[in-house]
Amino acid sequence: MPSRMPSAPRTGRPRSAAADAAILEATRAALVELGWSKLTLGDVASRAGVAKTTLYRRWAGKNELVVDAVAVLFDELELPDRGSLAADIEGVVLQFAAILDRPEAKTALMAVVAESTRDEPLRERIRTSIVERQKRLVLEGRSRAQARGELPLEKDPTAARTADLIFDVVAGAVVHRALVSAQPVDEEWAARFTRLLVGGLAAD
Repeated sequence: MPSRMPSAPRTGRPRSAAADAAILEATRAALVELGWSKLTLGDVASRAGVAKTTLYRRWAGKNELVVDAVAVLFDELELPDRGSLAADIEGVVLQFAAILDRPEAKTALMAVVAESTRDEPLRERIRTSIVERQKRLVLEGRSRAQARGELPLEKDPTAARTADLIFDVVAGAVVHRALVSAQPVDEEWAARFTRLLVGGLAAD
């Protein structure tokens, strides 16, 4: 008997990057206008011009959708190469603050952080989709500074622990300054903060 060729695996309809972007943008707009409690997937679908089933195929619920809507904003962060560790840190701090100053970022981040206090799966999604993804900036900055001779080489696991600590210090300070204290993160503040951080790294 002639051998039968295996059939090609069936795949679903490919995801549309344009639809995803429209959905995430609509999510942020709805958060600013309605707030967390009144936001629904139906409203997001209507704003994005897609069927509600499209959202459910991509996200299990509102929590996951909002985290992803926030995460793509922070993916815009880039570590500038300004010639020194201090200047690079100042640059990324000012970028971070500029994103936090956007109403959609501010509202969305505060909403998911507040909701995560009673939702462990949501906390884990924030860690994996936002925190872990942005640690790339610390790793890149440290590697660049080591290549310049500004920081000593470290071996794992010390290097991993140091990267975690640096990220916590930078993110915590900027978020607290911008969203909790509601004070400006301007060039003067960024410079003073950077001097403190770089001094601590040198001492360590």
